[in-house]
Amino acid sequence: MDDNIDEADSEGDDDMSVAKVSEISSTSTKSFEDAVTQGLARANKTLRNVRGAWIKEQQVLVSKGKITEYQVNMMVTFVIDD
Repeated sequence: MDDNIDEADSEGDDDMSVAKVSEISSTSTKSFEDAVTQGLARANKTLRNVRGAWIKEQQVLVSKGKITEYQVNMMVTFVIDD
């Protein structure tokens, strides 16, 4: 195997980043969208470099036949500082 090829391939590694995923749950009395917005706003207070979120689950709480609360469980992705 040619060592020069290995060196050339590893030169671009400086631009690589590492991310973590944290699962959070958020609720809202308004909507699923509001639950997501509130959850991300709260995540941004604690986590740096938030890059995205994946909605894992959605559910509603019901009382007397009416929706009283919207809940989302989401996976929040953030990049780790060097």
